[in-house]
Amino acid sequence: MQQDALFTEQTQNEKTAGPVTCLGKTFVNDAERRAYFTALLAEKLKDPEFRKIEGFPIGSDEDILNLSDPPYYTACPNPWIADFIAQWEAEKPEQPEGYHYHREPFAADVSEGKNDPIYNAHSYHTKVPHKAIMRYILHYTNPGDIVFDGFCGTGMTGVAAQMCGDRSAVMALGYQIKSDGTILLEETDETGKLTWQPFSKLGARKAVLNDLSTAATFISCSYNTPTNIKTFTSEAIKMLEEVEKECVWMYKTKHSEGTEGEICYTIWSDVFYCHNCFGEVVFYDAAINKNDNTLSDTFECPHCSAFLAKKTLERVWCKSFDEKISEETQQAKQVPVLINYTFSGKRFNKKPDSNDLLLMQKIQEGEIPYWFPDSKIPDGFNTRQPIRSHGLTNVHHFYTKRNLWILSALWHRARNPWVRRVAIWLSGGNIHLNKMRRWQPLKPGGTPGLPGTLYVCATPVELSVFDGLPRKLRDLKKSLLNESYAYNLTATGSMSGINVPSNSMDYIFIDPPFGANLNYSELNFIWESWLGVKTNIKHEAIENNIQGKTLDDYRALMTSCFRKAYEVLKPGRWMTVEFSNTKSAVWNSIQTALNEAGFIVANVSALDKKQGSFKAVTTTTAVKQDLVISAYKPNGGFEDRFKDEAKTEAGVWDFIRTHLQYLPVIKLQGNSLLQIPERDPRILFDQVVTYYVRKGYHLPISSQEFQAGLAQRFVERDGMYFLDEQAAEYDKKKAIVGELVQISLFVKDEASAIQWLRQLLKLKPQVFSDINPLFMQQLSGWSKNEVQLDLRELLNQNFLCYDGKDEVPDQIHSYLSTNWKELRNLAKTAPELKAKAKDRWYVPDPNKAGDLEKLRERSLLKEFEEYKTAKKKLKVFRIEAVRAGFKKLWEAQEFASILEISTKLPNDVIAEDPILLMYYDQAMMLSQNNSTEDW
Repeated sequence: MQQDALFTEQTQNEKTAGPVTCLGKTFVNDAERRAYFTALLAEKLKDPEFRKIEGFPIGSDEDILNLSDPPYYTACPNPWIADFIAQWEAEKPEQPEGYHYHREPFAADVSEGKNDPIYNAHSYHTKVPHKAIMRYILHYTNPGDIVFDGFCGTGMTGVAAQMCGDRSAVMALGYQIKSDGTILLEETDETGKLTWQPFSKLGARKAVLNDLSTAATFISCSYNTPTNIKTFTSEAIKMLEEVEKECVWMYKTKHSEGTEGEICYTIWSDVFYCHNCFGEVVFYDAAINKNDNTLSDTFECPHCSAFLAKKTLERVWCKSFDEKISEETQQAKQVPVLINYTFSGKRFNKKPDSNDLLLMQKIQEGEIPYWFPDSKIPDGFNTRQPIRSHGLTNVHHFYTKRNLWILSALWHRARNPWVRRVAIWLSGGNIHLNKMRRWQPLKPGGTPGLPGTLYVCATPVELSVFDGLPRKLRDLKKSLLNESYAYNLTATGSMSGINVPSNSMDYIFIDPPFGANLNYSELNFIWESWLGVKTNIKHEAIENNIQGKTLDDYRALMTSCFRKAYEVLKPGRWMTVEFSNTKSAVWNSIQTALNEAGFIVANVSALDKKQGSFKAVTTTTAVKQDLVISAYKPNGGFEDRFKDEAKTEAGVWDFIRTHLQYLPVIKLQGNSLLQIPERDPRILFDQVVTYYVRKGYHLPISSQEFQAGLAQRFVERDGMYFLDEQAAEYDKKKAIVGELVQISLFVKDEASAIQWLRQLLKLKPQVFSDINPLFMQQLSGWSKNEVQLDLRELLNQNFLCYDGKDEVPDQIHSYLSTNWKELRNLAKTAPELKAKAKDRWYVPDPNKAGDLEKLRERSLLKEFEEYKTAKKKLKVFRIEAVRAGFKKLWEAQEFASILEISTKLPNDVIAEDPILLMYYDQAMMLSQNNSTEDW
């Protein structure tokens, strides 16, 4: 058979490649290596305990083995991970004597476009460009370090790790490289001149990649496997030519008498009933203006001239018996309306004629002689649309009979031990060859389906396989890693269940699923049906009501994944989490999961991927830039000290001192110096509270004592706190760059209103009549559940007003003497200075702020007591009062009361407030633990 000939030639190519060494064993060739480890994996698959690992995919042993390339890639959990890590650790370059790892978070906003051959070679629902990931890997790691990505998708983290050893790829990021491999970053020195400063070292990093989805790990493996591009290309072309000889008759169309052209694409159209005359209306013929290829919202019925609108029309449905699944099916009627073909190297368009219709009938009545997937589409958020709109209930329904026939012929020739090599080509072309390809006015040849959906439009485009796949092959040739690169490691399963040794990873970069943003298992179902191994959705971290997963379930699943990340990461090392979601509840769930796992967030920056997704472009609330969370695992020294210091104030200051070391000292946007929110005293206090609550300790210090102690122990600059050496670095940079750019705040509740007032009055102490109009402009986004407090109440509870009696406070004196020449060099008791300062509101210094805090807390707790006794569900309230009340109840270990009051609050309030969510989660966990102990 010709299939055997292809396999034999591939095997011969491998045999002539020479000996290979893998995990300490030397093999005659790569085929022998694969055979050896495949046999070991086959034995492993017989172990029932192995199949119980979290997220074990759904598939037969045969399909898992066919798809795998052990030990580098397994379409199931990878049993060789620990072996590779031990080998990679032993191979690491030695560090200089006395070397100590320390990195600040990579605080710069990153912008990388998607227009890159590697990025575009194979589509996927979400991707972070590998060039962006390279910047993070270069910053946080050294050559030879091991990077982990538990939600690897298409494996861009692995590609980035490899590319860190590619001189031209690193220089393309804007860095310079010295002869010894030192990578230089352009920075501004103390004199204001641009200089090149050491940033990292040139050298490939290793990567352990994992994903729950087989489609993802299959693509990831293909991207991260060194490939003989010439052999890969020649085998693919040979296969395509063979199938083309067999099936090219399906794409023939009459050009003129006695001559034939070859079809490039066919446009199909849905058919509707006219609600006036009940005649059949071919949508494309009626709604498309053939002169300029535009689509009309309304159009005339060709039978009765009634005005019609697509959204009000009823589809025409056709029933037929599906031999493949032995069932009668009902699908939306679609007819061919335009054929684009080539003849003598030129393009032509035509309406299908009788010969074309006879050819399509012949194909439709023919029996496909090869295997193709016929899996039933599962019920899901994304899968309901094509089922409901067009009756596409099974995988094979997503293809025209012609394209399905030719694709099955190609897959048949690829179903052997090197399926992975060629299947990436067929898989990558899939997006162009199914019914989700859409006609568009400016692109009549169609564009791929809408990202993140399984949407089938009313005018799908059937692209010729022989036209689409050669183009996809050209893309792949530019993107696959050649044989000069090394293998990365890829596994399939749940991140929370992966068998990675504790404290073994040098850095983690992940782009996890976010709430209900994308339903990966549904979107990957068609791909995975061709591969034969499907996602196990039990451990899919997602919010999906059809799977019965709520936001709480999503948070619990993400917490278990982050706990695994915390376990495998080395102490004192970093994890980067790329975040993209518009809902604050999902953002809070991610932060809560990170904190629950033990991570401490040090910085949040932006990642601009240059192109928005479909949803980001068309919805007003969509995020235009992804956020990048930098979180660290505290080093072992601090963790050990904290056990002894937790109950004393010394533990608080040890935490702050350690935490400040991990925060960025300088954050620039262009040539502007930005404020660093993580160094704000209130944010620092929230971090302390969160850490203590998660560890189960009572905080041995009040907010007032914390503010005063912070000012005594650390250096304050522009409202931010630094260690001594950090403050010196900040001062140098500020002297070069100039003034600090304040971050604009969005006022939505009491807490953000107070923060906005602090920012306003810190810069400019003002009288009430000046503050009020500015404040009123900020109230348009106020939360519907939050009591809207009067400005005077906010000022009285949080700020001080100079009454004109004693000497003028320092803050007001500094502001007035700077901005009024006649007030300079005056004593603080000068009458004209006091007159100008009278009635101005200002931010109190920490010593005086304590009394205000006590008064405010007393007021908040008094209000909270009213909420406790309320009989009905609360609609409008002060979230700050609930925060204060939850804190008091937690300290008193009244966990049941926290849970009881939570039932009185609107469902989304706790999910959208990180402080309340923290206390609620802890109360839930501790209540369950107490119940278990009592039982």
